[in-house]
Amino acid sequence: MSYADNVFINMCRDILENGTSTEGEKVRPHWEDGASAYTIKKFGVVNRYDLSKEFPILTLRRTALKSATDEILWIWQKKSNNIHDLHSHIWDEWADEDGSIGKAYGYQLGIKHQYKEGMMDQVDRVIYDLKNNPFSRRIMTNIYVHQDLHEMNLYPCAYSMTFNVTQKKGDDKLTLNAVLNQRSNDVLAANNWNVVQYAVLVHMLAQVCDMRVGELVHVIADAHIYDRHVPLIEELIKREPKPAPKFWLNPDVHDFYQFTRDDVKLEGYEFGPQIENIPIAI
Repeated sequence: MSYADNVFINMCRDILENGTSTEGEKVRPHWEDGASAYTIKKFGVVNRYDLSKEFPILTLRRTALKSATDEILWIWQKKSNNIHDLHSHIWDEWADEDGSIGKAYGYQLGIKHQYKEGMMDQVDRVIYDLKNNPFSRRIMTNIYVHQDLHEMNLYPCAYSMTFNVTQKKGDDKLTLNAVLNQRSNDVLAANNWNVVQYAVLVHMLAQVCDMRVGELVHVIADAHIYDRHVPLIEELIKREPKPAPKFWLNPDVHDFYQFTRDDVKLEGYEFGPQIENIPIAI
């Protein structure tokens, strides 16, 4: 059984059995037909993935690796907030007529700030510190910028990354670990998608900084299953998981800004049938 499948199944069961419902409460999300989108939720879900042992992609159903990678590069590498720079349509609901999602995600990572070492944006600051100050406890990003929230078409869900480097006894290389913080997570539509894309990011940063990959810790303040997703989740977690595939990252790329979605692939990826036409709350 894939470890990621096991984590996902246990998390879903916990939410369904022990979570609290928002039914009847005043909620912001709604379905396309205008009905309120209620959830069953759990507060403070923490999942840990050891990337040195296994790549955390679901086998219960397919997670699109290249599309997930494309989005994380859109945010972290292109530092874009325009859907015309994406190959998928996952952000179309939140884009304006020009394709912009406002001052969100990539826009925030691309803003340059003054540091003692000079002007850098948040991504370049992370790479600089990983290469020059790897044992710093200050290697992090934050895109939940309150002064710009009113100009964001969607508040950031995954809003912060904290990187921490460790030295394993007897190992000549350092190990890169990371914490992903999310204020909110749609378990069916986005949970494994987010895990996969930030796992890819950690692999990429580790490679360009000549480190090994370590743990990805996923912290979710509000992990929820939408009311119309419950039967889909119940069917999904009854499936038989398959072995985890092997992750491949192009070893010839040593500059973060040279990676493309074609520099990742999976070997031996077997998965269950896809769930088609998942309704998305907006």
